[in-house]
Amino acid sequence: MGPVNWLAVIVAALAALALGAAWHGPAARRPAQVLLAGALLLLTATMMGHMFARVGAATLAVKPWLYFMMSGGLALAFVAPALAIGEARAGASAVKVVQGAAFWIASYLLMGLVFFLFKA
Repeated sequence: MGPVNWLAVIVAALAALALGAAWHGPAARRPAQVLLAGALLLLTATMMGHMFARVGAATLAVKPWLYFMMSGGLALAFVAPALAIGEARAGASAVKVVQGAAFWIASYLLMGLVFFLFKA
């Protein structure tokens, strides 16, 4: 296992947080909410950084699509469905459920892009 690129972890979390602020608008900018979201995105980015470190720089250098396949795959197969089920159970409209799932897919792909750019 290679080392975790901690700079990429922090930038990935901040990029996802910025995307969330833009995606959700002013309602998502309350300080406590931003702090919680930032902490949770840092946890997510840390796990993603660990995942890329486990794959290793040599493999990622010859298979750079893994950054997007792995980050997007996590969102498509686990995160978006789990959160969509929760939102649907809470009575959210289909549009709201799809918008929420789309945000997480976009957010995870953005984090994958950051790791790709930093060659984590």
